[in-house]
Amino acid sequence: MEVILKNGDKMSLADGSSCLQAAAAISEGLARNAVAAKVNGKEVDLSHILGEGDTLEILTLKDKEGLHIYRHTCAHVLAQALKTIYPTCKLAIGPVIENGFYYDIDFVTPITKDDLAKIEAEMQKIIKSNLPVERFTLPREEAIRLMEEYDEKYKVQLIEDLPEGEEISFYKQGSFTDLCRGPHLPSTGKIKAFRLTGIAGAYWRGDEHNKMLTRIYGTAFAKKDEMEAYFTMLEEAKKRDHTKLGKELKLFTILNEGKGFPFFLPHGMILKNTLVDYWRQIHDREGYVEVSTPIILSRTLWETSGHWDHYKENMYTTKIDGEDYAIKPMNCPGGILVYKTEPHSYKDLPIRMGELGLVHRHEKSGQLHGLFRVRCFTQDDAHIFMTPDQITGEIKGVVRLINEVYTLFGFKYHVELSTRPDNSMGSDEDWNNATEALRHALDEMKIEYTVNEGDGAFYGPKIDFHLEDSIGRTWQCGTIQLDFQLPQRFEMEYVGEDGLKHRPIMVHRVVFGSIERFIGILIEHYAGKFPVWLAPVQVKILPITEKQQAYAAELLAKMQAAGIRAELDSRNEKIGYKIREAQMEKVPYMLVIGEKEASEGLVAVRRRDKGDIGAVSAEEFIAGVSKEIAEKTAF
Repeated sequence: MEVILKNGDKMSLADGSSCLQAAAAISEGLARNAVAAKVNGKEVDLSHILGEGDTLEILTLKDKEGLHIYRHTCAHVLAQALKTIYPTCKLAIGPVIENGFYYDIDFVTPITKDDLAKIEAEMQKIIKSNLPVERFTLPREEAIRLMEEYDEKYKVQLIEDLPEGEEISFYKQGSFTDLCRGPHLPSTGKIKAFRLTGIAGAYWRGDEHNKMLTRIYGTAFAKKDEMEAYFTMLEEAKKRDHTKLGKELKLFTILNEGKGFPFFLPHGMILKNTLVDYWRQIHDREGYVEVSTPIILSRTLWETSGHWDHYKENMYTTKIDGEDYAIKPMNCPGGILVYKTEPHSYKDLPIRMGELGLVHRHEKSGQLHGLFRVRCFTQDDAHIFMTPDQITGEIKGVVRLINEVYTLFGFKYHVELSTRPDNSMGSDEDWNNATEALRHALDEMKIEYTVNEGDGAFYGPKIDFHLEDSIGRTWQCGTIQLDFQLPQRFEMEYVGEDGLKHRPIMVHRVVFGSIERFIGILIEHYAGKFPVWLAPVQVKILPITEKQQAYAAELLAKMQAAGIRAELDSRNEKIGYKIREAQMEKVPYMLVIGEKEASEGLVAVRRRDKGDIGAVSAEEFIAGVSKEIAEKTAF
């Protein structure tokens, strides 16, 4: 029989050959490193038997999917170790998460973090035993009976909730069997580096009305040095924690009176407004107009947009005059209403319409985290209304804008093209056209991208930008979403060159994403040490004695007149104490003012991470800092 490889080459194999045998036929090294395979686009075990004309891709730990499968098998090894040490415990679910995995367990006697070393030791035994991992399937009733025999009530529930006709598969390693869709590593001995990282509580199925289970977290990597690098990064991340720095630098706070609703403090508002000012500057340059739409709008609007059917569980609702209203979770329907306030011709298009809109989305309390996961935030939205022949040009324009912004902040990034999800609306033709339009724009700009199948918005495909920060973590921020659906649902129109009415094409896009979340990312990216143009306090003036207070006050006035955010520390404290405090506040520049400086019109300059850099005239310093601010230079 013949199978088709990833590169399009055809390979002849004996009938009944497995994926592993195919890997061995390609090369011994590939077979040794193989962890699973993709056959006709579906991930399968290496034991999977190939058929005539199948497309085949062998997965290793260099592949994202391969590492995912590796970590999934680690979760099963964790479950086996737990059942060995605590036979009465009941297993719930054990999925893969970013950089690791977890397993939810119902224990008779609670365990603590001190028990993790013992569990790890048992996992090491299982790995050393190199147990084959074998898949088998059972009919529904037999599957339920098997899990009842094992007294695994949560697994029984999972099976009962599966749709009729769904294939029910299990994986067995040694004496341990678990319900699982798979795929998995061929044996436990393939695991080389793992560590259990923590314990938390988790409600069964995320429902606070259900029993609280114990969640054990772990991580796993292909090599030990990769895992150690990961933990080094985590330690660095702790130092950069935006919730800690946000408090220390007096940027924002989250109070019990408003969980998930951030309070921005004066310094935080300076930072936020500086970002907003920059946003307005570049959007004005690019021909965007700015609008503002109401926070609360009627249910009929959200029904028309599709949000009432597809997003209602994330929306806050209220009643006004006996009618249903919703607090907006997104700005786009309001932007559409603005478009429809007057008729449009093809000559008006494209219309680039920006909005810094405050949106609210219901998040469960357990998912809230600082500025990263909140219940209200400001989206730096823009909606572009265009003709079909303008799509490529407009997408390119947005990509260039996003690249400019991320480069300014020192971010690297990679791009994903996200395709149609299961809960989508619209025709196959519209989705295909929209997806190809995005693909075409990326290809024309020669931008490398990966395809993220099924992760598009419910109304259209999208391009997502994933930032890489200064310590190697990635964040999804910018997005470009092409939408053929909402213009149809809202009956949007423009008069074409032919004098007839046509539907505009709509693009949804953000650069920052959520301004609040972006601020959180910036805090951690810079470790609170913002470049001069962003810093809430750019200069601290530190007189040594009372005698220099008058000169220091003059300096403050000059700097403020030049648009520099300066503060005067006039306290009767020792200069060393003042310098240390300014360092703790991560102020970019400190000006030490002594007798010599005051008498000669100088400033003794200390730079945040370089210490004393010498004395210059006040005018020279002001000119230099003003230039840094205007040019938004890195610090």
